[in-house]
Amino acid sequence: MTDIIAADIGGTNARFARASLDERGVPTLGTVRKYKVADYPSLQSCWQAFVNDEAKADETPLPNAAAIAFATAIGRDVIKLTNSNWVIHADTLAADLGMRSVRLVNDFEAVAHAVSRLPDENLPLIFGKDRPFPRDGGVTILGPGTGLGVAMIAYDDGHPHVIATEGGHLDFAPLDHMEEKILSYLRDKFLRVSTERIVSGPGLNYIYKAMATIGHDRVMLMEDPELWQTALDGTDPFARAALERFCLCYGSVAGDLALAHGPHAVVLAGGLTQRMRDFLPHSGFHTRFKAKGRFESLMASVPIRLAVHDEIGLFGAAAAFREMKK
Repeated sequence: MTDIIAADIGGTNARFARASLDERGVPTLGTVRKYKVADYPSLQSCWQAFVNDEAKADETPLPNAAAIAFATAIGRDVIKLTNSNWVIHADTLAADLGMRSVRLVNDFEAVAHAVSRLPDENLPLIFGKDRPFPRDGGVTILGPGTGLGVAMIAYDDGHPHVIATEGGHLDFAPLDHMEEKILSYLRDKFLRVSTERIVSGPGLNYIYKAMATIGHDRVMLMEDPELWQTALDGTDPFARAALERFCLCYGSVAGDLALAHGPHAVVLAGGLTQRMRDFLPHSGFHTRFKAKGRFESLMASVPIRLAVHDEIGLFGAAAAFREMKK
């Protein structure tokens, strides 16, 4: 067994846990501790809060190795989180955190590592044909959160190779008049409108406000959590209509990414998608996913699965530690 600290640092929340890896690299997580990124000026200060909380609950010394998933591109000396103000200096991070070694991974790269190790019961089919992941070929992993995470698993003779991407930052492509108007509305606010401006947690609110402005409708302004809850429980018809539009856009983007990666399989991941589990099958998601012209019949057969795990980012960060050591 290998003991490490796993961390999943998003734009909104930072999660930490002790993790033990078995000989196959499958993690077992300890107590998960969650902190609001906005409450801390830096990763170091948030990390210290975790260390202090662990010390109160468990006198066992913490492991001196860590795997950390960040919601941004990895591979630079100075890492700036996409949706927060934290700045990480990769070359001094281990020393800054008091660790012997720290391994860094993109957040959805970590999710892809998790998907490659999840049992079948954690990957239920929601659309398409029920067939296993390809022995040779790509599997697209995506999901909305604070942004839109995208990664890929490239299988080579049955062995998974995880590839980090920044696919959430592709340009948004409208497919009907309403989406053209939503795009125009957002262009007045941003220099460039990427897919994650719309297919993300905050994206639902942008859609909601854009549709209200376009239709000259009076709506109640809500914070993102309240709007998501209202849309999902159906108590506000306009919020529900915004969620329907969100699912159309989500399906379009998922289909485009699957085509780009090779349309063998897709896995939808993240807390928001899990919350939409009952809603997605009755939405326009799959209609838009399939609507790829001459490839429609192929896209209809692509298995689309849901990754079900309460802490998939932490699980994946820990799993990535063993792979990155190889």
